[in-house]
Amino acid sequence: MTAHTIPPSSTSSSPSDREAAARERILTAALQEFAEHGWGGARVDRIAERADINKRMLYAYVGNKQALWVAVLERVYERMRQGEHLLHLEAASPVDGMRMLIRFNFRFHQDHPEFLSMLNEENRQKAENLKNSRNVTEIYNPLIVAIKDLLDRGRQCGDFRGNVSPIQLYISIASLSYFYFSNRHTLSTIFNTDLGSVMATIEREDHVVEVVMGYLRP
Repeated sequence: MTAHTIPPSSTSSSPSDREAAARERILTAALQEFAEHGWGGARVDRIAERADINKRMLYAYVGNKQALWVAVLERVYERMRQGEHLLHLEAASPVDGMRMLIRFNFRFHQDHPEFLSMLNEENRQKAENLKNSRNVTEIYNPLIVAIKDLLDRGRQCGDFRGNVSPIQLYISIASLSYFYFSNRHTLSTIFNTDLGSVMATIEREDHVVEVVMGYLRP
């Protein structure tokens, strides 16, 4: 009996698939390394070891330390935008859509402390690394379009005031969440209360929603 062979394409991944998988491992490892050690303390050697890949291939797939940092930031931004896309804001009423967006943003900051750490570091460096990104503006453009659509529809039906900048509104939404999670340890000490508790976090989320929605009321 002649043995039947299976074409290589059905038993093994293509070079592009393998490269994508390797890049994913590298970015996951880099995120862990940067979150734990910051920009200054992170080491490419450790990232390569975490990703189980040699440094030569790491440089080939992503690049040097700065390229790794920028790629990780872009990856987190992209995941944030993907989550917002799944909200299907275009199908929601303006009020419901805005509330969903605010809550998603709040919870993303809560669930990704590594993102907060990287933002703190990148702002300390005055975004010198992020300026090398070719994608970050394109990543954010769909969000601003979605917010503008909510604002326009809300104004037309009388739910929202007019003359609201979607960029300024987003900065306010992000700030109200970012500040809380990046400063809750000091604030907990100042006010002698655990702002990291479940109840305190829920109270804060509801407060952020009502602050933003209150501003938008006509």
